[in-house]
Amino acid sequence: MHYFSQAAFDLRLEWGMPAIAHLADDVDCIVIIDVMSFSTCVSVAIDHGARIYPYLRKDASAREYGEKRGAVTAHFDRRQGSAGYTLSPVSLRKIGQGERLVLPSPNGSAISCRARETGAAIFSGCFRNRTATAEACRHFQRVLLVPCGEQWPDGGLRPSVEDYIAAGSIIEAMGRESCSPESLAALAAWQHYRQQNPGLLAECSSACELHERGFGEDVALCLETDCSSLACRLYDDYYAEYLP
Repeated sequence: MHYFSQAAFDLRLEWGMPAIAHLADDVDCIVIIDVMSFSTCVSVAIDHGARIYPYLRKDASAREYGEKRGAVTAHFDRRQGSAGYTLSPVSLRKIGQGERLVLPSPNGSAISCRARETGAAIFSGCFRNRTATAEACRHFQRVLLVPCGEQWPDGGLRPSVEDYIAAGSIIEAMGRESCSPESLAALAAWQHYRQQNPGLLAECSSACELHERGFGEDVALCLETDCSSLACRLYDDYYAEYLP
């Protein structure tokens, strides 16, 4: 299915795990975008000098995985943030320099685990480090941006507008000319929201879910833009600050 590859363009975009399965073998760099909340968690943790180990399942195997790497495993339930780390970015603002944390999630983390099998350079991007991510990606010719989306109860992909618009924000910061139509559509979406009112994303479906569960502070943190100067690269099995 070469006609889906966007191979005529240097900058490409496709959704979720299928993007890795069908487009990732022909690129030099992959940017995984899961704004609410995996990618934001990674950025917050790395700003504090920690390492994040992505893991694809929330079960006992995640803790075993962490033990083998000398890492703590985040609580699976975000409501346990007061007792430690979770997939809540707010819970990671207290993480320390040099700490190692396994962060399981079915979206950004699982896609990270699958993407590292491709041999491409892997980055985690979000609003808060969009410019830093774009600058890191300038070192690579063929770049695939992957807005992760969420999952419906039946396991199907639910495209998430915040991931799509964050991808567009990174595309703008990269300033590339050779962009696929899929990439240009995300760019246009970001430019519309930036010009109108980026705060409108606080009312998107993912944000409404977090607000209803009592995590409005996470929403505000996830929508902060360009407050981090660090790009987050996956080195073997953990994310850390990108050092070109």
